[in-house]
Amino acid sequence: MSSKPETVVVVGATGDMGKVICSALLADGLRVVGVARSADQLASLRDLVVGPSSGEWVPCAADIADDAAVELITRCLDGTVRAVVHGPGVPTAGGILGAPTSAITEAVNIKVGGFMRLVRAADPYLVARSRLIAIGGHYGFEPTAYAATAGVANAALANAVRQYSWTYGERGVTAHLLAPGPADTPRLHRVAQARAERDHSTVEEVLNEMREESALGAFTDVDQVAWGIRMLLAPEADALAGSTLFMDAGRRRGLP
Repeated sequence: MSSKPETVVVVGATGDMGKVICSALLADGLRVVGVARSADQLASLRDLVVGPSSGEWVPCAADIADDAAVELITRCLDGTVRAVVHGPGVPTAGGILGAPTSAITEAVNIKVGGFMRLVRAADPYLVARSRLIAIGGHYGFEPTAYAATAGVANAALANAVRQYSWTYGERGVTAHLLAPGPADTPRLHRVAQARAERDHSTVEEVLNEMREESALGAFTDVDQVAWGIRMLLAPEADALAGSTLFMDAGRRRGLP
């Protein structure tokens, strides 16, 4: 292996959250392999995420929902993989009564199947204290009647992260799940639109109701998610192996 800077692979690099994550990791001097389906979007992203004193940006056009992504990602790796970050979005298809079963299947394939493909691509380059990081979400732990794809897929992802924790523990590689609350992004507005249509309400009324579901009356900020990922790269994060880091601005009511 070469002496290149440590690599972090980010799936979902062109999304609203992915852009911020890539920028933060590049600012730390890391070699960031940004994975997304569109080569054109990855190319245009370069000017947004690469600063004058940043790490190395490596675009990787691959569909994480397809097994071919394993080889495509592996081709972009060289040296130690410090972490993989799995943060693709899933389609919003409404509530459990109306969502097509095909949308649920697709969501699980992207979230869980995609994470499996990402880990398999990086496996030869993982070392002690490498991190396997999946970004799930609040709805995987607090189900609602209007976000079926996110709820089901993120619940399954939490189980997969625990399995990886036990599988890789003997190698000193740790697995982690970040579960942000709703972030004020275009995707959140699509979820709000689906809920508004169900409740015969307006998008703004739904967004206000969703804010009130937080103890702070706030959405999660994408910069906060990027901070959480950077924190997991610290040696002390070994103690968080297999656990879920809830970043929901105080939305959970249940114990634990």
